[in-house]
Amino acid sequence: MEIKARREDFLSALSRTQGTVERRNTMPILANVLIETHANRIRVTATDLELGVRASLNGEIVTSGRVTVDARKLYEIVRELSEEMIELKRLENDRVEILSGKSVFKMVGLDAQEFPVFAESSEGERKDCPAPVLKEMIDKTIFSISTDETRSNLNGALLHESGEAAVRMVTTDGHRLSLVQRDIGPLGLTKGVIIPRKGLGELRRLLEDSGEETVSLGLSENMVFVWYGDVEMSIRLIDGEFPDYDKVIPNDNTREAGVAQRHLFRALRRVSLLSSDRYRGVRVELTHGSMAISANNPDLGEAAEELEVEYQGAGLSIGYNAQYLLDILGVLEQEDKVGLALKDDQSPTVLTRNGDDSLLYVVMPMRI
Repeated sequence: MEIKARREDFLSALSRTQGTVERRNTMPILANVLIETHANRIRVTATDLELGVRASLNGEIVTSGRVTVDARKLYEIVRELSEEMIELKRLENDRVEILSGKSVFKMVGLDAQEFPVFAESSEGERKDCPAPVLKEMIDKTIFSISTDETRSNLNGALLHESGEAAVRMVTTDGHRLSLVQRDIGPLGLTKGVIIPRKGLGELRRLLEDSGEETVSLGLSENMVFVWYGDVEMSIRLIDGEFPDYDKVIPNDNTREAGVAQRHLFRALRRVSLLSSDRYRGVRVELTHGSMAISANNPDLGEAAEELEVEYQGAGLSIGYNAQYLLDILGVLEQEDKVGLALKDDQSPTVLTRNGDDSLLYVVMPMRI
């Protein structure tokens, strides 16, 4: 195999694969990227067996073929080259030569026949949805995915249809819950699917880096497929039942408070500086028109701050993990007004933005 391509195009394709490549080396071939020719184009593929990414680019195909080479090192080499064009050749014994101007690199490769087959889906099963909206849904929920490997059904985001066009994305780690609903359907979701954190993160990065307005999705029994510009992605779904999250969302929280995001976010950041590094606990006390936030750490000291808020209920004191609140506030805009619906110091709190329950968060209190 011998190919020639613009350095910028080759680097862009290689960068798409970096988050996918298996670095724990359970199988040596998974640390490699597959470079092959297909239908007059060059394809670059990486997989960890759960997530696969394939990027296509234009170039000159002198001779067709396939090679695999260490993904990270090839990316680092191409990134440092200064000439506009790059030439890549397959040598004997699966070795690969990279030429650019006066630079010459020879790398050890592995037999391309050992590289796992990339999962395919029929293009007829594609459903289009707006890419910026899908990215927003991921941004607003990914932070509350559980990292507890013993609870695999919480290690991803639930995606399901809740109406004719409404699609919901829901995540929870058992301490907090994030829900966002947008009219981007129907997507053919006969039942909800759970997309794992890593796949969701790579999808977000893909949507962030490219300027395409539309992303196409396809679903099979255990995979979700993504087509976005010159990139294809396959994500193996989590096999499990997502909890009935509707039961977690309280509907009897009668105490309501309203405060500007920018004020609450900054006050929490300041006060939490003296909270425990492990538990990040802060106390929030609500009285008529006022919110007092405080933290007490025997090893460091104490901090307190008072905010003006819209609140007319009875006095209430409740403890929170400050990081949980900061994660939520961090994905909102400074101009947003945050609504808090509360019941007592033992019950979960519901947070919404500008009175819109299509974006909703639930946070469990903590003892301080």
